Amino acid sequence: MTRPPSGSGAGSPAGRPARLGPAELARARAAAARLHEEFADESDEWDALAESADRDSLTDVPGGVRLQKVLAAAGVGSRRHCEELIGAGRVEVDGEIVRRFGARVDPQHQVIRVDGQRIPASEDLVYLAVNKPAGVLTSMSDNRGRKTMADLLPDVAERLFHVGRLDYDTEGLMLLTNDGELAHRLAHPRFGVPKTYLAEVAGPVPRGLGRQLLTGVELDDGIASADKFRVVEQVAGRALVELTLHEGRKHIVRRMLAEAGHPVSRLVRTQVGPVALGSLRPGGTRKLSTKEVGELYAAVGL
Repeated sequence: MTRPPSGSGAGSPAGRPARLGPAELARARAAAARLHEEFADESDEWDALAESADRDSLTDVPGGVRLQKVLAAAGVGSRRHCEELIGAGRVEVDGEIVRRFGARVDPQHQVIRVDGQRIPASEDLVYLAVNKPAGVLTSMSDNRGRKTMADLLPDVAERLFHVGRLDYDTEGLMLLTNDGELAHRLAHPRFGVPKTYLAEVAGPVPRGLGRQLLTGVELDDGIASADKFRVVEQVAGRALVELTLHEGRKHIVRRMLAEAGHPVSRLVRTQVGPVALGSLRPGGTRKLSTKEVGELYAAVGL
């Protein structure tokens, strides 16, 4: 009769567990050690989160929205990614780091930042970039029946503010929002938000034109100067030049170039602060990204 293999349990007294061989016992001990390490690491991580949660003093807003949900709705990332940001201490609410996943906040009134950059937390706020064509009035209405910015936004119900103005015949980037404080600061000369333009002028452009514009041109309401200037191209008696300025006096680019002897035949604004026109078609509209809105907030100290 064949003897059962060692450790199989056959022939053992009833109720007594089978004995493991030396190799099986070593494998079991190694697996137990690995599990112990994994659970120990996880326990340390959750203990650290619990300690930091005890330290943050943010009071949950009654009826508020979970912080990770607000972040995800603002376009920061998936809910899971937002929880990781919170756990890593990269999210602030009203200037205080919050590490509790369940913290409830008021996105309408509280300032929320990720990695120090403010995010557009309120779902009621709208931020748009529009490529204004020539022949469109920078206004939301006109009693003379001219085409306005409102005609480019037929599906937007919110009352929007246009950030600054562009001349009737000037094309390019316009920002529109119902965030009144941001719109005010972007348009106010005190905050010095730079704006970049492409201007078509008669050529050839003399070498000293850039120096003249950077130094300053005397206008009837004071000296105006560019922050940056470059010649983009010159072809067959026409030139395309690029200017960046941080002020917004009426017709400022046209007046500066005319005073310098190079009247503008076409003018396009290509950038406002960190937001670029890019490939947006004339009359087209797009929503600003979370990153762009955060950069606009930073540019005006919000």
